[in-house]
Formats: sequence, structure tokens, C-alpha cells
Amino acid sequence: MNGIEARQKAVRKALKTKGVDALFLSSLNNIRYLTGFTGSSAFVLMTRDRGFFFTDFRYQEQAAAEVSHYEIGIEKGKRTDVLRTLLKKLGVKRLGFETSLSFDFYSALKRLPVEPLPVKDLVEELRKRKDDREIVAIRQAVERAERAFLSVKPRIRAGVREREIALRLDEHLKKEGCRTIPFDIIVASGGNAAMPHAKPTDKKIEKGDFVIIDWGGEAEGYCSDMTRTLLMAGGSPSGQTGIYAIVNEAREAALRAVRAGAMTRDIDRAAREVIRRAGYGEYFGHGTGHGVGLDVHENPRVSLLRNERVAPGTVFTIEPGIYLPGLGGVRIEDMVVVRKDTAELLTTLGRDLEVIGAARTIEGG
Repeated sequence: MNGIEARQKAVRKALKTKGVDALFLSSLNNIRYLTGFTGSSAFVLMTRDRGFFFTDFRYQEQAAAEVSHYEIGIEKGKRTDVLRTLLKKLGVKRLGFETSLSFDFYSALKRLPVEPLPVKDLVEELRKRKDDREIVAIRQAVERAERAFLSVKPRIRAGVREREIALRLDEHLKKEGCRTIPFDIIVASGGNAAMPHAKPTDKKIEKGDFVIIDWGGEAEGYCSDMTRTLLMAGGSPSGQTGIYAIVNEAREAALRAVRAGAMTRDIDRAAREVIRRAGYGEYFGHGTGHGVGLDVHENPRVSLLRNERVAPGTVFTIEPGIYLPGLGGVRIEDMVVVRKDTAELLTTLGRDLEVIGAARTIEGG
């Protein structure tokens, strides 16, 4: 049984436990996971013993090449009309749908002769645990992102604008083979680095600034996500190096907590306690990590607000931070894959504090 067949089987098994006759899927990443299709328009209907894949005329040949183990159809007319005919033919009465469905389409489903029932995260839960082929793709996405960063890094210096660094990094990611950029690149310096999701601006990087760079690559549809914080020489680094060291210690504490069977809340708590004990707890306001795969943010969520058990093959980030309004911030983000007794790091860039324009790297911050 190949990967697609195994995934189909897992979905069909879940349909029975959810009490639905069929599942309607329109999320393109869920469809890609279950079919291998890489186009931009499709829907899937899965019953307990059959799978139907529909796309439009533009992707007829692509679907024939990429999709197997499904009955393939071409959409003509409104999607709801195509779906109405298919549901009637199959005798479906209880139709499951993804909770990410738009309200407009949900309203259209309610007008069909079926009972629409929300099915939350059915496919997303399957996607949490990556197989060997997926991990190879994610590792390649990491390697592409790291090579792009190393190409751009010599250009990071005082006087260069945040936006320029982001644009060059985007360019080099594409040169490395990334077909898409998983998310808007963050380059935030000085006071802007106090905002975890700051957008690059025309601000010039200044001496003494922390510079947070958060970026990711892509390979075979899979994403990577990483962050490094650099320090520009020329300021008064004593307090800055101390903050960096706290964040790095929190990252290491979280990594030590990762193993098969660990709970995400405990991993988050390991990082959060280091920062809290150092007196900066109120300045770390986001979760410690998130799953990465076909989406750059997916399950599991490594947070105090969610508590999920991690299994071998789960891939997620570890990204503690401290953000001081008006002064700047530090975030260090790695990607890991869960193994039986440990976390395997997928990211390889150094974690010691690098002072740009200085003659040395400060080990451990």
C-alpha cells in the first residue's frame, strides 16, 4: 500500500467514527496530501469505499498525471451543482465538511439535500506525523532557506534598510529553487524588533541594533521556518547579550523536553520558565512553536493554550523570544523532528550571538 492509499484508508476509517457518509474537501493542501495534486482548483469527495477528485478543464492533463486511486472528473458549471448530482447518485445523507470552509459555501451546502456536518481537523491530524518522504522535503526546504540566508548575510550592515534585506532574501530563496515563499519575510531592527511579526520598513539598520530575521523556504510544497537574531556592533552590548543568552537557554530547555510522548504544554513551559525566572515573563507573549509541513503554521501548537501529545515524525518549531518595547527583541527559531527519545534538529545555522561588524561571536550569548 503506497502513501496515498494509506492516507485514504485512514480518512475512511475516521468517517465511521465521525458518523458521516462522505467528506467534502476543498482545502488545497489537504487535497494535495490525499491525492498528490499540485494545482490551484479542485475538490475531493471521499465516501467509506470510494474517492472522487474533481478539477476544472485547465488541470485535466495535470490531474491525470498526478492523481491516482481516485475517480477523476472535470467540473462543468457551478461546484454546488456538480456536488448535488454526485451526492444524489451516491445516496449521501450526512456530509462532513472542513471547518475552514467559507460561510458562503457552507450556506450553499445547506441548500443541498444532505445534512452538512462540520468535521474539524480530520486530515490535519493525519498531517501532523510526517513520513520519511515528507521529512526529506522539509529538510530540503531548510537547506534552501539556510543557503539563501548565508548568501545575503554579508550585506547585513549598518545603513542598509530592512526592506532591502528582505527583498534580497526573497530573491535568493527563489534562486535556491523555492517555487513559493511560505510567508512574508520579517526583517526588524532596533525598536521594530520588539514586534514579533513586524513588517520590513525603510528604516536603516543602526549600530547597536538587534536585527531579527524570520524567513522560510519551500521544497515539493513543504515549508521551513526559522529565525536568527543578529547584533550590530557599536552599541553597549552588555544588557543585550544577557537577553540573548536567556532566550538561547529557553530554546535549549524546550529542546531537552522534546521526545515521543511529550506534551506540547510541557515543552512550552520548559522554555517559558527560563524566561520567567529571568524576570522577562511578561515579554514573551506567543507560543513556543508550531507544526510545519504543507502549511507553515499547522498542528501541533506548542503553547500553554493547547496540550497535544507529540509522536515520532512530528515536525515543529521551537522559537522563544523576548520583546522589549522601544528597545528591541530577540527570537531564535529552530525546526525539529521528534524521535523516540529526543528532538532531531533540522536547522543547522549557529545559535551563538553574532555581532555584525565585530571580530568575534559571543558564545552562548
